[in-house]
Amino acid sequence: MALQALLFDVDGTLADTEKDGHRVAFNLAFEEAGLDWHWDEALYGQLLAVTGGKERIRYFLDRFHTDFTRPGDFDGFVKGLHAAKTRFYTQLLSEGRIPLRPGVERLIHEARDAGVRMAVVTTTTPANVTALLTHTLGQNAETWFEVIAAGDIVPAKKPAPDIYDWTLRNMDLTPEQCLAFEDSDNGIRSALAAQVPTLVTINDYTRDDDFSKALLTLSDLGEPETPYQVLGGRCAELGRQHPYVNLSVLEQLMRAASEATSD
Repeated sequence: MALQALLFDVDGTLADTEKDGHRVAFNLAFEEAGLDWHWDEALYGQLLAVTGGKERIRYFLDRFHTDFTRPGDFDGFVKGLHAAKTRFYTQLLSEGRIPLRPGVERLIHEARDAGVRMAVVTTTTPANVTALLTHTLGQNAETWFEVIAAGDIVPAKKPAPDIYDWTLRNMDLTPEQCLAFEDSDNGIRSALAAQVPTLVTINDYTRDDDFSKALLTLSDLGEPETPYQVLGGRCAELGRQHPYVNLSVLEQLMRAASEATSD
């Protein structure tokens, strides 16, 4: 079946937002609130087991800071911290401190020029999506994506398949017509639970995750002058035949996936 749409995760996939973006913004929000919390890189790696910023704060308190006295309006407290984090995150983006990963801008432009449909499928907030796209691709970049599935649009976040199922329904597409781009265990579990074939680009936090069911696992999407590294996946041999990901490579991946399924 022909490739109809590219479905992009955001954090860690479009940009290395976690370590140098969200983590830093969380710490700035904690400092502004007068809290003595600090999430270093190692701790933040453990907190990434949970998707969603508000959920991550709760997880931190439940597991790592159990002696914290929670305020009466705890939900409001968490919501306020998360809103401050989003504000600081947007500021970091506006300062150009969170660039897109290699190959991302090139592939998005190629897909747009070819009329391939695109969507964002993420657990981060809509405001974070808008900020990233605007500050890296331009003022109208958000309109290039037919659907922005983000934040609390579904109650169950990744690794549940709900966000992908919602996207497919709203685009009137079948899983076999789409290719997902993910970077984490929670992400690929979500996509595959919705039966969407998945390409993975790892980052420092996810390099040891199990991506054996991915079509292809790469260091990044690559550029003509800086090829990607093939790290695994069901179509690893196909991946080694190319230096960077473009629409032709993606169409070959989809054909290989379809043939493997029909065997």
